[in-house]
Amino acid sequence: MTQENSASSAMREEAPYGGATQNLKRVRTRHFANAKKNGIKITGLTSYDQLTARIFDEAGIDFLLVGDSAGNNVFGYETTLPVTVDELIPLVRAVAGAASRAFVIADMPFGSYEANTRDAVHTAIRMMKETGAHAVKLEGGIRSADQIRHIVDAGIPVMAHIGFTPQSEHQLGGHVIQGRGAGEDQLLADAKAVEEAGAFAVVLEMVPADAAAKVTAALSIPTISVGAGPHCDGQLLVWTDWAGLTQGRIPKFVKQYAQIGQTLRDAATAWKSDVENGEYPGPENSY
Repeated sequence: MTQENSASSAMREEAPYGGATQNLKRVRTRHFANAKKNGIKITGLTSYDQLTARIFDEAGIDFLLVGDSAGNNVFGYETTLPVTVDELIPLVRAVAGAASRAFVIADMPFGSYEANTRDAVHTAIRMMKETGAHAVKLEGGIRSADQIRHIVDAGIPVMAHIGFTPQSEHQLGGHVIQGRGAGEDQLLADAKAVEEAGAFAVVLEMVPADAAAKVTAALSIPTISVGAGPHCDGQLLVWTDWAGLTQGRIPKFVKQYAQIGQTLRDAATAWKSDVENGEYPGPENSY
């Protein structure tokens, strides 16, 4: 979480932000609440393995989401819909085991919570027991409020997700911006429903910035933007988009901070050339 305004020394002890000098041992749900209260921005990235988890953790990223976006970025699916709980559990376990400071959130994949509250609680408990995650995330506003409430009542923190919900992309007609026009009232109703159900934070995805600003002002819990503009309490990006590893279309809201894909391609090309030319392995690489 990066500081927008000056904060007291007491705040520095309570709210996580900013890299190696931060003394906080572990980000907790209370730090999300403190961040919103004190105008401190929250940072989140997806992660699917222990290597990136450790790097992002050391960089001071506040939370790591093991998203069902693994469907596109790990498993090679066209959408997130085929992802299963059994597929996500080892990824969440790897990330949770590598992160010493960041708050680790496990996504609940499509089909694992929609049918009833019993399924929802069962999935959430599996995620917590078998992975070491600190919270779960599920999609839906009013339609998922009962599931959120029951999971929270079971002692498990929940991050909600409204606006564009990828698991519902076929019903929504594709990747369509949500919360425009009359949709703003629905967005606000969904946000209030998940807050009342006990979610500690809510993701707003692909929502107009003005609508997201109104939701953020209306809620006591933090809002996390995925393409919802600068007025939310925090920002979340899929790391492969943000780091330039994803090929093809990149969403408008993504700013790329590296070109890892090109770096790997150049390295692979150079290594192939060295092997073919007899330059690798050299004496320094041999026993």
